Amino acid sequence: MNKLTRTATITCALLLTAVSAFADKKGYDIMKQVADFKKPKFSHTAVQMRLTDKNGNNEDWYVEEYGKEENDLGSVVMIFQKGAKKGTRFLQCENKGTQPDDKFIYLPSLKQSRRVNSSEGSKSFLGTDATYDDLSTRDVEEDEHTFMAEEQKNGYSCYKIREDPKTKSQYDYRITWIDKNTMYPIYTEMYIKGKLVKTLTVNSIQKKTGVTGITYDVPMSTTLKDITTGHSTTINVGTMEIDKAIPAHVFTQQFLNTGK
Repeated sequence: MNKLTRTATITCALLLTAVSAFADKKGYDIMKQVADFKKPKFSHTAVQMRLTDKNGNNEDWYVEEYGKEENDLGSVVMIFQKGAKKGTRFLQCENKGTQPDDKFIYLPSLKQSRRVNSSEGSKSFLGTDATYDDLSTRDVEEDEHTFMAEEQKNGYSCYKIREDPKTKSQYDYRITWIDKNTMYPIYTEMYIKGKLVKTLTVNSIQKKTGVTGITYDVPMSTTLKDITTGHSTTINVGTMEIDKAIPAHVFTQQFLNTGK
């Protein structure tokens, strides 16, 4: 509650309360549109994953990624083809509602896959700036969404939304800027105890048309930066096949173990 609300007359206080309630509904409605963002049914992508330290030194990994959307639930498989993590495979399957996503990882040194437990959520994903929880999907109902402003951000005309978790989260809150044109989050700040700890920046969005003729807005480059360490991870999308069917067995733990 701000100082004006505390010192205002009853009429003014009620007015501010009504505006706040409207803003919260507006924030929810905006984030619901974001959650309903049109996604390809299938995607097969070549990805460059660039890790950059605080001194600007780069390490490049190359990843083959398969994605699927079915019954409003997403699954993704990542196969590390080149770089320090070559031979590693990762599977994530979204579950309904607030149930945590299923995650499995195959490490060549172990020669078998294992489940990633929820207790490992705060651990780094293979040395990148993302934790396992950062990879997880969050249902729109898991956060309280407060509309803050309409403003320009990184060349985009945006809605600025504050997200406070109602369920378990590694962050105390996040502030997200949503591009009005695509309704895609183009910049996010993540806070712990009031301190900015990470930023996620969408560097470019392009329109891509799949084999069925449907066109999608696709983030082609994104950067996740750890503010504390100065380290960052950038994902650059290369070649991409969209809406070309992918066999169901690709999204299984067996596929992780065998690679086929």
